[in-house]
Amino acid sequence: MTYCYKREVLEQLASHGVRPTPATPPEKVHELLNDLYRYELRRLRDRLLRREIAKPDYYAHVLAVRRRYPLLSRKLWEWTE
Repeated sequence: MTYCYKREVLEQLASHGVRPTPATPPEKVHELLNDLYRYELRRLRDRLLRREIAKPDYYAHVLAVRRRYPLLSRKLWEWTE
């Protein structure tokens, strides 16, 4: 089966270094993107624990990471045409 990803979806994925082929199922791409998101959150938490980030500033950093992954809040059927 082939998938035709929307242009804006491909642009957002490319900003994270993800370039799915037409044969790549959206479920796999979502899984990879979610793994990247969780990895960034874990790194952020580790920085908090090492006191590189002040606790009052932590929430703002989490929101910044969340804003970089808007595709995760969209349904998979919205990713393709």
